[in-house]
Amino acid sequence: MRRYSINEVFYSLQGEGAKAGMPSVFVRFSGCNLKCSAQGEEGFDCDTEFVSGTPMCSVDLEALLVREGGDCRHCILTGGEPTLHLDDGLCNHLHMRGWSISIETNGTVSLGQLAAHIDYVAVSPKTAEHTLRIEHADELRYVRNSTQGIPKPSLTAKHYYISPAWEPALGFSRTLPHCITLAKEHP
Repeated sequence: MRRYSINEVFYSLQGEGAKAGMPSVFVRFSGCNLKCSAQGEEGFDCDTEFVSGTPMCSVDLEALLVREGGDCRHCILTGGEPTLHLDDGLCNHLHMRGWSISIETNGTVSLGQLAAHIDYVAVSPKTAEHTLRIEHADELRYVRNSTQGIPKPSLTAKHYYISPAWEPALGFSRTLPHCITLAKEHP
């Protein structure tokens, strides 16, 4: 039975996008295909440690989802980068056990045939548009710092969002007004 490297599993409310406020059990996979920098000078800032993980089979993972989420049957697969780990076996197991599956991805790995097994796809690009390999998503989320504009999306989505990036020592003091201006300029 295949084992998946799981960084953490926790119950919370979805905090962003079209499903904000939805009770969910989050599954953070370990590992990412992008380079992160604690200082944000090369790559981009990550706020979570994605290196360590606990190997789990689909049965053990689903048991942990139930323990964390109780009656909740919506899981959000995130990471790191979940597309590096996800397969038909895990998706089929979760669906057969009554779970709806959302994925939050950086968009640099094609979903291919997995797209048919995922109920909701949210893409939050961390790289240039030409590096994205997902063509369609339910939502596209751009996190912007105070110097970034809105790129021309390379994928189509049902919903489009921008969010202010957290800047060390400054918080959202520059990025939030900038994102408000961007939203007004590009409704």
